[in-house]
Formats: sequence, structure tokens, C-alpha cells
Amino acid sequence: MKKLTILLLLFAFQINAQQILSEKERARVVDEILADRFNNLLPKLMDRADIDMWILISREYNEDPVLKTMLPATWLNARRRTIILFYRDKAKNTIEKLAVARYNFGDNIISAWDKDQEPIQWKRLVQLIEERNPKTIGLNFSKHFNISDGLDKTDYDEFMEFLPAKYKSKVVSAEKLATGWIETRTEREMVIYDQLVDITHDIIAEAFSEKVITPGITTTTDVEWWMRDKVTALGLETWFHPTVDVQRTSETLGNHLYAFSDRPDNMVILPGDLLHCDFGITYLRLNTDCQELAYVLKPNETEAPKFLKDAFKKGNQVQDFLTNNFVAGKSGNEILLKALSEAKAAGLRPSIYTHPLGSYGHSSGPTIGMWDAQGGVTGAGDYPLYPNTVYAIELNTTVTIPEWKRDIRIMFEEAGFFGEDGFRYVNGRQTELLLIPRVKSHQGN
Repeated sequence: MKKLTILLLLFAFQINAQQILSEKERARVVDEILADRFNNLLPKLMDRADIDMWILISREYNEDPVLKTMLPATWLNARRRTIILFYRDKAKNTIEKLAVARYNFGDNIISAWDKDQEPIQWKRLVQLIEERNPKTIGLNFSKHFNISDGLDKTDYDEFMEFLPAKYKSKVVSAEKLATGWIETRTEREMVIYDQLVDITHDIIAEAFSEKVITPGITTTTDVEWWMRDKVTALGLETWFHPTVDVQRTSETLGNHLYAFSDRPDNMVILPGDLLHCDFGITYLRLNTDCQELAYVLKPNETEAPKFLKDAFKKGNQVQDFLTNNFVAGKSGNEILLKALSEAKAAGLRPSIYTHPLGSYGHSSGPTIGMWDAQGGVTGAGDYPLYPNTVYAIELNTTVTIPEWKRDIRIMFEEAGFFGEDGFRYVNGRQTELLLIPRVKSHQGN
């Protein structure tokens, strides 16, 4: 039995491992994607934000979140004080990528500082600014977008101390540019994203199966740690600890926090349980965030009860009301309020808390509701929807289940892409409950 278990685990590992690159190959892909983003995407974003010079400043182990996404694949952190300068000459259709650092910033950004000629790093930066005489100087400070607020006070103060007076009025927030860099995906990234979400779905499907769960023995905490171990075994990372929670006839519905922080640990999974997970991985500098549902079959059951399948469909309906309102230029708040209104008019009891997804799990871009802010979100919710962006379509709907004499919450989260042709799910969405165990056909008497 032990040998059989090991063989099954090895087989499951091989299925997922076929999709995952070695560290060396990952580095190659990351650097190729960065080159494409710097040379082809960044000029468009700078033009859109009307910023012709963008300066990012970081110190080792205290990286600006935007600069961290620009690090060469073999750099795990910035070095000393790293200063990156981008200069966009729209008339000439050129972009300069310079590192005011002691060495090249990988292959994409060359060093523009010789310490023997100019010992003071800040003075060399000022020389580069004066040579180009930009109309705007974008710095990463932002009130509403934490990822776009990466310039620390010390670096800001020193930069402004050395910056000549005539340029101080040209300093502006690079919020829109930084957010655009973080939220916008290239065509190649989206090909990769599909594979990333496929891996995520595969891990959830295996976790919510008889390979992992033995009703009456396995606990929710066991499944959570299995998912963590699975990710580690595959050479991947999680950006948050997975959660698994249970809804059943003998439990009352908790608040929104129940599934994430207030749920009891080590609940023994039983036949008749409705299971829910929240799980995401990091791979090739992209992130997934996924919530799916499973039902644990009772003896002699071959499918989930109709009342659960009907409730499940209501969750899909809320997804449709939300994603049908994805229109370029609409703010997150506009999308939220219209989707909620339409869902409620259809008799549903929705809650929508969708967020941008990509370079970070909780990324920058339009926030489309929060579980405790269903009337809209000031600042981040006012940001408009742009094409070529990815979202965690995260929401729920509350459904009354007379058979259980209680309400349940159907909670979903799937990666969705908004492009020039509209919205699509990155790797499909869950449209049926996963069953534990999977139903098998048996022949004979």
C-alpha cells in the first residue's frame, strides 16, 4: 500500500511538472518578457501618462514594488542604491533606459554612472536630467495605490535636495504610469498566464479529490498544508497561505471573514460537506488567485444535491452580471454598482470584491468593490478599466437552503482577462461542483 501511495504521488507530480520550467529556463523567459515590456510597452504607457522622464529609486532590501518587477531574472534584490531613469522622446520615437548604478541593470538597462568621473550618485543623476531637459519628472508616490507609492522619504528628500530649483516644478506623481506598468499584460504574458491558471486549477482539482481527502479522517487544515507542500514540491511559490473551509447543514453562516480568518482549524471533512478553497501561486513573476467549491458525496450519492447545484449556478450568474459590465473607460465603482444593481434586480444577493491581478496578487488597477465597501472604493475604485489587464473575479452570493434550514454563501474567484475584444476567463471558470470522490462506473453484480 505504501509503495502504491508513493507511485501515485510521483505520477501526480510528473503531470504538473511537465508544465513547469527549470530555474534556468524561467530566467530566460523572464528576461525576454522584460525586454519586450521595456522596448514596446513602456513607451506607450509613458505617452498615455504624459510623462517623458520616469525615475525609480530603491535601496537594497527596501525595493520600490514597481522596480522589483523590473529586476533582471538573476537579481533577487536591488543593489546598494539603485536608480533607474527612463526617458521617452516621443518626437523621435525613442526610449532611453539608464541605470545610475555601479553596473548594468541586467542586459536591458545599461549603467550610466562612472564613479571615478562623478563620485556622487545624485549629482550624476542630475547631469542626466539636465542633458535631457524633460518636461515632466515622474516619481513613484501615490495616495491610493500602495504599489505605486514605492519612493521612500529619505530618497525623496535627498533627490529634491540635489535637484536644481528649475526642475522641482516638473516633478509629478507617476501613479498612472506605475499603475499602468503593473497592470498591463503583453500578448506573450497572456499565453503564459493560461498555463499558470491551468496549473492552479490542476492543484485544486487534486486537493479536492479522494487522492487527498478521506472523509471522516482528513481535516481542512490537512488539505491546506497539502496544497502548500504540493506547490513547494513543484518548485513554485504561494503568495498567501491557502484556506479551506466547510459549509454544512449543522453550521450557521458566518460573516465574510469566516472563510479567511475566523474559520475553525482542523475541521474533519464529512460526507455532505460543501468545501471551499482560496488558493494562488506565483510563477514567472505572475500570480493566480482562485476559489473553487467541492461537494463530498454521501454513501450511495453519485451527484451533488439539486439544491446545491442550483445555488452554484447563482454564483455563475453573479459572475456574468459583473463581467458583462467590463467596458473600457468605466471606473471600478461604476462597474461595481451597475453589476450589483442588475444582480439584485434578478433576485440575487450578491457581494462583489474583485481586484486587479498580475505582477502582484492584490495588484494595482481599478478596485471593483471590497467585501466591506459595497458602495464603492474612493481612489482605487475611481480608476478606469484599461484593455490588456487581468482581474481576480472575486465575489459571492448568499442563497437560502431550506433543506439545511440556513443560508450558504457561494464564493468564487477566477482569473479574467479584459482585452480589446472584451472579457474572457484566462483558463475557463468552474461551472460544476467538484465531487469527492470522483464518480466511477462499476460493472458486474
